[in-house]
Amino acid sequence: MLFIAVIAAPILNSQGHIGSATTIYQAFSYLCHQIPERSYHLAGHPFAVCSRCTGLYAGFAFATLGLPLVRSLKRTDTPHVIWLLLSVVPLTIDFGLTYFGVWENNHFTRVTTGALFGAVAAIYVVPGLIELSSNVANRLRAART
Repeated sequence: MLFIAVIAAPILNSQGHIGSATTIYQAFSYLCHQIPERSYHLAGHPFAVCSRCTGLYAGFAFATLGLPLVRSLKRTDTPHVIWLLLSVVPLTIDFGLTYFGVWENNHFTRVTTGALFGAVAAIYVVPGLIELSSNVANRLRAART
């Protein structure tokens, strides 16, 4: 899971595994600005991503793990897309108010708005991946016969 890598980077860094930590930081640098002041720290080193991205990955990971407890993984239907759009509204407001100087967001607002969007996104992505893997498996079975 990507969320584990986010936390592994500072741990590896603190234990002297600089090469492995650098690889993780580098990989996430394409997805996140990685500003240390906007990141959580562990063992004296920043996470591989900022607090908002940490929320996104954590929300996605925990929703993915919890989804089978709420509904069957055989179901590949998703809620109406409006719920996905609504889940990004708090994140957009939090970002926008800071961007325009109305207020300064903090780790809590960044991680919670990111986690909300990440969790809702999982409800859309996981069924799609299940359906995709089912289609691939069916095609492979059909190709063997």
